[in-house]
Amino acid sequence: MKFNKIYLALLGSILPVSSVFAGGLDRSGQSISAFLQPGNYAEAGISILDPKVRSSKLAVDDMAEDYYFPSAAIKVQATDQISLGLLYDQPYGADSLYPNGNPVFSANGEATRVEVKTQNLTALIGYQPNKNWNFYAGPVWQTVEANIQLRGLAYISPTDPSQVLSGYNIEVDQEEAFGWLAGFAYQIPEIALKAAVTYRSEVKHEATSKETHNLMPGAVFLNDVEAVTPQSVNIDLQSGIAKNTLAFANIRWVHWDQFAVTPTFLKTASGNNLIDYSGDQWSANIGVGHKFSEQWSGTAAVGYDSGAGNPVTTLGPTEGYWSLGLGAQYSPAANYFIAGGVKYLWLGDAIAQTGGKPVGQFENNYALAYGMKIGYRF
Repeated sequence: MKFNKIYLALLGSILPVSSVFAGGLDRSGQSISAFLQPGNYAEAGISILDPKVRSSKLAVDDMAEDYYFPSAAIKVQATDQISLGLLYDQPYGADSLYPNGNPVFSANGEATRVEVKTQNLTALIGYQPNKNWNFYAGPVWQTVEANIQLRGLAYISPTDPSQVLSGYNIEVDQEEAFGWLAGFAYQIPEIALKAAVTYRSEVKHEATSKETHNLMPGAVFLNDVEAVTPQSVNIDLQSGIAKNTLAFANIRWVHWDQFAVTPTFLKTASGNNLIDYSGDQWSANIGVGHKFSEQWSGTAAVGYDSGAGNPVTTLGPTEGYWSLGLGAQYSPAANYFIAGGVKYLWLGDAIAQTGGKPVGQFENNYALAYGMKIGYRF
């Protein structure tokens, strides 16, 4: 059961929407599959998510905004034993906007909203002592920025009228920090067997936040705020199982347990965290890929994500998902391809809370994800 090398390199990359709505703030899944391709390789892709997160009890028809995020990678085989790579993605983020006019999440013509954006640039160097083993490591440069506003009765304590967070705003300008990753891969090219384990460190951000409150016009509180994006482990597996057919799996663990963002003014005024999660995230994506001709290949995959605990913050009230995805790849020539994928996600029901107080349940949530990727071997 021998496999064409170009086919091996590209089939595992057909579905570019592998992890677009995961536990906590996780988005991209932080794959390094491009770096594990043979020879010199480059790719660029984009994923788009259209979620619907709602609560009939709270009269919220949809609070999750559509969003997209790009990715890109280049890998150069400098020598027979040394490879170099540069990967770009947007690993964490959130985009939410509650409907205006709903008194639970809006007030005075403004609604609760959240925007959190991150960027990652990972530099890698790999050492291949033989055709089977690859050991790699490198630094990670990461940026984070945020803009969040809380509005409505959900942020007013019914037992302590002094705790009025409705009208609270926080802005964090783009700030950078560094982390690292390390891992190893083992492959047997003749049977399309490949296994990789990658560890990413946490990245500790010390940023300056600007906190304001509509009840205190003109008052601006500038404070340091700490945000630590979590450590994670990715396990990637694939193997040939029949002629022109591969089975593949990705397992991911993210350490969200005890994650919290605690701005100074917010903590002093209410004793609460801005964002926190109570459980680690586990996710898996399992599927098969088949080569139909020299030009066409396809994949089908099922996915699971545990979420990061329940109850959850009102800024992202879902708990994990199940998913089904399909992908197709067209290769006009042996050295490049165009791939696309679509995925349907059944998002888990969750109880939203503020300051440890349940606000209501969000249920019957779902999302559609789309992606496209172009790869080139040079």
